[in-house]
Formats: sequence, C-alpha cells, structure tokens
Amino acid sequence: MTALDTSSSSHLRHAAPPALLTRALIWTFALATGVIIMNLSASQPLIGPIAASIGLPAGAAGLISTLPLLGYAAGLTFLVPLADLVENRRLILTTQAAAVLAAIATALIAQPAPFLAALFLLGAACSSIQMMVPLAASMAPAEIRGRVVGDIMSGVMVGILLSRPLASLTADAFGWRSFYMLSAALMAMLMLLLARSLPERRPQPHLAYPALLASLWSLLRQEPVLRLRSLTAACGMAAFSVFWTIIALRLAEAPFALGQRGIAVFALVGATAALVAPMAGRIGDRGWSFPATVACHLLIIAGFGVAALGGLDGNGSWLSHLALLAAAAVMLDAGIVGEQTIGRRAVNLLNSEARGRLNGLFVGLFFIGGSIGAGASGLAWSQGGWGAICALGAAFGLVALGANLALGSRTSA
Repeated sequence: MTALDTSSSSHLRHAAPPALLTRALIWTFALATGVIIMNLSASQPLIGPIAASIGLPAGAAGLISTLPLLGYAAGLTFLVPLADLVENRRLILTTQAAAVLAAIATALIAQPAPFLAALFLLGAACSSIQMMVPLAASMAPAEIRGRVVGDIMSGVMVGILLSRPLASLTADAFGWRSFYMLSAALMAMLMLLLARSLPERRPQPHLAYPALLASLWSLLRQEPVLRLRSLTAACGMAAFSVFWTIIALRLAEAPFALGQRGIAVFALVGATAALVAPMAGRIGDRGWSFPATVACHLLIIAGFGVAALGGLDGNGSWLSHLALLAAAAVMLDAGIVGEQTIGRRAVNLLNSEARGRLNGLFVGLFFIGGSIGAGASGLAWSQGGWGAICALGAAFGLVALGANLALGSRTSA
C-alpha cells in the first residue's frame, strides 16, 4: 500500500487529540450521518405522489429520485474537498444549515422546476456526511480507526436502509411533504448538537481550491488502494441498487401482493444488516481485511441465489418464499455493508492531508456504481423478470470478487 499515513496530527493545527473522540461523539456522528443520508433515497417510494402533486409529467418523474443523487455527487466533487482547505467544524455546520433550508424548500415548493432545483441542492448539502467521516477518522488512533469508521458507518447504513420505509409510512399517514418537514426538523436539532460537540480541525492547505479539485485525478492514479476499494464498493452498491430498486415491484405481484405498508415493513428487515458495520471495522483493525472482503462478496453472490429461490414461482407457500426473500435481503445488505466499511477504513488510512478528497472520491465512485445498477435493473426486469434481476446482481458480486482476488491481497489494509 502506498502513501500510508497513520497519523494526521502532524498536518493539522489545533487538531483535537484522539482522547477527545469519546463514545458519545462517535454516536453523535453516527446519528447525524444516518439522519442526513435519508434524504438521498427517501424520494424513491414517493415518486408517484410527488409527481401528481406538483404536476410533473410522467416522463420526467424519474428526476425526483435522480436529482438528489446528482446533487450529492456534485457536493462530493465541489464541497467535500474543502475539508482539506478550510476549518472543518464551520464547513460542516454551514453545509448542514443549507441542508435544513433545502429540505424546508422541498416541502413547501409546488412548482416542478423550483422543486427539482431544491432537491438537487438538498442532495448537494447532504455531502456534509463525507466531511464528518474524515474528521472522526483524523481524531482516531490508527489502531482503532476501523472501529470508529465502522461505528459511524452503521449510522449511514441504517439511514439508507430505513429511508424508504420511513418515507412511505410518513407519507401514508400525513402526506409526502411531511417527510421533508420532519427531515428538516431532525437536521436542525442535530445541527445544534453538532455545534456543541464538534471540535475544530484546521488543515494546513498547500493547494488553492482549483488545484485541489484538479488533484482528484492525481489521487486516483496514485492510490491503488483507493482504485480497488472504489471498484469493489461500486459493484456492491450496484448490486444493492439492483435488488432494492425492483424488490418493491416483485413484492407487489403474486403471490405476495403486498401494499405500501407491507413493502415498508419488508424493508425494515434489511436494516438489521447495519449491525455488521461495527464488526467489519473491528475485523479490519485486526488485519483480516482481505479474507473478510472475500467473505462479503461471497455473501452478496449467495444472497442473490437465495433471492432467486424466493422470488421465482415454485413450490411452497407464499410465506416461505417471502421468508427466503427476507433472508436474501439481510445477506445482501450484510455483505454490502461489510465490504463498504472495510473499504472506507482502508481509504482513511491513506494520505491524511487528502482525507477529505479521498473520501469524496471513494463515495462518489461507489454511488456511480449504484446509479449504474439502478439503471440496468429496469432493463433486466423488463426483459427477463426476477431471474434476470438475480443474475445481474450476482454478476456485480462476481466482478467485485474477481477484482479482490486478483488485487486485494497486495493492497489490503
């Protein structure tokens, strides 16, 4: 592994010593990232009611779920690198305030174009998540950095996995706008908590902002760990998107015929996989990153095998098939959460002066994988049904496994 740097203190002025990273602060980070990230995928089950409410044509309804992700990608590219340039506490709080305002605007606006613009800005402001993770990593001693990242990632994954059922249930009870008002209120309360809890972190910038952005490509070329971990995480996120984009459609069909509430409850089952994140971080700290990552990829592949058995028509009651799909959801989510946690730990052990940019690149690239998986899943579903979906998801898992077996033993951390 190149550019390994296990200490960030020599590059920071007035940085908080590791002793200040208390358990309370770690779980504050986890809670904050979990609440914020819900805004990225909560719109997916709300596309129908939102489009009807604001008068968005059916052909453009997909923008409701696409624009938050595009905004997030823009935030990762243009905002997160600022964590290597300006004081982190002020940057996080300012970005968080923008997220609160964007969520309120999303809840109030009734015209299509301004609404979509607010969604884009909300996604961009949610990139504050990737400012918090490197801040926490910079405060943690190298020997427990995986544990810290894993604990925070558990909040991220819980937020991702709970966002769809929470949005569905909230919209079912109070209307879709209520979800965004609830999100704004929660983020505002968290901003007050963060204002009291976050330490200052003042990087010593050696690049101007344009050069900082230009350095992203150089970092990708120079860091083999970043390239491998981004590739395998992108494949994992693609597999995740393949399953969760289509599973609602499959559950709405025979023999399940689940409604919105039933699908929301099913999604809660997958959220239990978030418990894997702290365990994966600790496994990485013990030096078992390579075999653990292989196990995660095998779990993803096996999960799609179980999903195929549960989702295809066959013998047995519909409850037994539903149980198989639920088991597949837990297997898939556990594999993906574990893989991403181990990968994020490895990335945070790299060049401490570029930790914000490294996190932005890592997360941006695996979200690109998620977008590819979501797009490909629609074609697979229309052409080959559930069998094609399971084959596609397993193929993404196989690509990740092959890349890790070929290169992982030489680049693991």
